[in-house]
Amino acid sequence: MIYLYGASGHAKVILEILELQQKAIGGLLDCNTEIGTLQGYDVHFDLVQSYDPQLDSFLIAIGDNRIRKEIVAHCVFGPYSQAIHPFSVLSKSALIGVGTVVMAGVVVNSDARIGQHVILNTNCSVDHDCQVGDFVHISPNAALAGGVHVGEGSHIGIGASVIPGIKIGKWTTIGAGTVVIRDVPDYAVVVGNPGTVLKYNFFKEDLNKI
Repeated sequence: MIYLYGASGHAKVILEILELQQKAIGGLLDCNTEIGTLQGYDVHFDLVQSYDPQLDSFLIAIGDNRIRKEIVAHCVFGPYSQAIHPFSVLSKSALIGVGTVVMAGVVVNSDARIGQHVILNTNCSVDHDCQVGDFVHISPNAALAGGVHVGEGSHIGIGASVIPGIKIGKWTTIGAGTVVIRDVPDYAVVVGNPGTVLKYNFFKEDLNKI
């Protein structure tokens, strides 16, 4: 069985992917006790007694990159599984980390390396030799050209484009539609065409405590 942590919109998408993969779903966990079911699956407040770590696995169904890292760091779950939509295209030489979700229309090309607990959202493209760190979210229709490196926890916004060989630091935010033509430092918020640093993410010190 696969259990999901989180019972919101992101979980709905993951549930449907798992159904298409014909994987058995044991239910969901969420701290909101008012949620009883989601798409026909029971939502629990505590880990269900039927969960067996020798047989079952988890996926974190939460879109916020920081929260996913906090859960992995502080909660005793696992082992972690994957959810890979059957209408995605993954190179046989690409590597996909545990806890990662790959949605419909995603393309991951040759020798790309995708980290753990990553979200590759609808129709995004990760080209050859890219390296995507843990807890990253690549949003719908974003495109990484060949050899791009994306650091831990970064969020690449909807429709963003990144030219070949760019290095994007950790815990950055790349705004929707941004065109990235130069390297991006850690924690930067980048917007526009060409992409320029608008500010730096305020949660830098909080992340160092995780």
